[in-house]
Amino acid sequence: MLILLNKPFKVLSQFRDADGRATLGDYVDVPGVYPAGRLDFDSEGLLLLTDDGPLQARISQPQSRTRKTYWAQVEGTPSQDQLDLLVSGVTLKDGPARAVSARPIEEPADLWPRDPPIRYRASIPANWIEIVLTEGRNRQVRRMTAAVGLPTLRLIRYSSGDWTVDGLRPGTWKQVL
Repeated sequence: MLILLNKPFKVLSQFRDADGRATLGDYVDVPGVYPAGRLDFDSEGLLLLTDDGPLQARISQPQSRTRKTYWAQVEGTPSQDQLDLLVSGVTLKDGPARAVSARPIEEPADLWPRDPPIRYRASIPANWIEIVLTEGRNRQVRRMTAAVGLPTLRLIRYSSGDWTVDGLRPGTWKQVL
């Protein structure tokens, strides 16, 4: 079984939390499924859940090189040099990291509102970039964009492998396998 979930902002990528925060269990009531990878508490978008151990490993293990596409709303206007640096690689505390691709995009057309919305600052523009990775270290996209001078304000995982968040509103899911 494979479930595609549009994980809302401020939801943990686990089924229980001793501190009472929102979890996957508040949205998915299918027994025996587990996340194939994680998505930060303050990130949104596609999270895959499965009851198939080999599938979970194939999706989430770094050696599988599964492509994940992220939409990042960043503070500032990305230059081509900054985007090129994301692809050529930056050094993070836990080692080098590089994107497969990074490019500016328009705000996605069917984007849902975030609650609460990002902070608005009239003197500093916010723009969107699309970043494709084949690894998924803790807060990697946020740390990479910060390293090139583009702090991430909002982060959405659009796709993982062949699966996308298309047609899913925050908190909704569908079974695809």
